Amino acid sequence: MSFRESSLKSVFSDAFRQVTKRAEMPEIHATFYPFAGLNHTIRLRKQRVYVRVSDILRDAPHQVHRALAYILVAKLFNKRVTAEHESLYRQYAYQPQVLRASDLARQKRGRKLLSGSVGRVYNLDKMFARLNRRYFGGELRKPALSWSLRRTKRILGHHDMVHDVIVISRSLDQADVPDFIVEYVLYHEMLHAKHRPRVINGRRVFHTAGFRADEKRFARFDEAIAWLDDFASKR
Repeated sequence: MSFRESSLKSVFSDAFRQVTKRAEMPEIHATFYPFAGLNHTIRLRKQRVYVRVSDILRDAPHQVHRALAYILVAKLFNKRVTAEHESLYRQYAYQPQVLRASDLARQKRGRKLLSGSVGRVYNLDKMFARLNRRYFGGELRKPALSWSLRRTKRILGHHDMVHDVIVISRSLDQADVPDFIVEYVLYHEMLHAKHRPRVINGRRVFHTAGFRADEKRFARFDEAIAWLDDFASKR
């Protein structure tokens, strides 16, 4: 075990003691792990705690490790995460150099499985071209477009700026789904390509004021929101 991992184990032991107030301490295994991004995991199995912290934080200050330890242990036992620890961790994690390191890790270690842009009912390439002309003057650079591998209803679309791809849920590639609904979801993700996230008050904000203003430019915005709300309620 390296000095850094020994120190990591120590901060998690302290966090466990302070958060749970338990007299007996479980055996703690804490390591840095090459996740594809800034991810961390904690598991409790047979009185042993297993922690994996992204190796992107290997050289983070001790107080950041300590804040993260308190956050993960609190979540493990469904305890309230203190604003102090949350703020300290976010202030470090959302620094430009840390976000850049996370993006690079996702590029090198992550995989993006795509199924193609031509669906059973809708063609995302043609739809992108129409929306690009109508709302972006044809100037938005086209990312890779794909339907999701599975039908998902909780997340209907997402823009991955690291892999430069927009994925739309296959659950929308249905004859009973109006075309303007698919257009709206794709348009929403296209706006993510235009409006990059900003760090505001220690939080990464994806739906900025500019984003929201552009979103309402969609011709059938209110109708699309109402349809999707109804669609979500039937899940």
